[in-house]
Amino acid sequence: MNAKKFSPLLLLACVFSAAADNVPPLGWNNSAELGAISTSGNTVGNSVTGKLDAHQELRNWSNEYILAGYFKDEEIKQASGARVRQRSAQRYSASAKAAFKLLEDHNKLFALATHVDDRFGAYTRYSTLGVGYGTQAYATDSSNMDVEIGPGYFKGTRSNGITETGMTIRGASNIKWKVSDTAQLSQNLIVERGTSNVHSQAETALRTKINGTMQMKAAYSIRNDTNVPADKRNTDTQTSVTLVYSF
Repeated sequence: MNAKKFSPLLLLACVFSAAADNVPPLGWNNSAELGAISTSGNTVGNSVTGKLDAHQELRNWSNEYILAGYFKDEEIKQASGARVRQRSAQRYSASAKAAFKLLEDHNKLFALATHVDDRFGAYTRYSTLGVGYGTQAYATDSSNMDVEIGPGYFKGTRSNGITETGMTIRGASNIKWKVSDTAQLSQNLIVERGTSNVHSQAETALRTKINGTMQMKAAYSIRNDTNVPADKRNTDTQTSVTLVYSF
């Protein structure tokens, strides 16, 4: 074959091969993470955090389902001298997102539903419904950034029993850096601006690979509400170390 004819064909094949490499594999990609701390002696207590993340990749759709939970029990000494165990933290959350893939790479239209039940939080219940547009803002060999924006509707119950409803504007970003062949740093941020409150969540996490299916994850997360009852703080933080199993 003539080399001048072969070169364009080879270049075209390389382009299609690179495009195929950027397409996520179809099917399920799931992970489960768990972390626990138990203390005894002068301080007695247990805390457990866990998360299930199921991602489904279809030809035209990209779907994600997340369940997460955190609770903490502590033993306290009463004025009478008796020791009793009591729950000091209890939070469960669930979310589901369906994203329709547009013709351009990484561009999507999505619908999202979330619910949080936080027994000791400023909002004991917080639910949202939203739609929006998502895209990949940039991508390099070692890092990428995905962003989302769109309107929504929320319903929240404060710790004082007052229920709020209204429209929101939601923005989100997810940044990932490949630190090495076995380590990845990520930064997730979600901001929901409502009629009387701005609700935000952020997590910075470092994952290190143990083997083909196991990872160690160290994370620091922040949740903030700008308008809370007088007996509650605006910001909650959590530091965790968990094992992540991918399947």
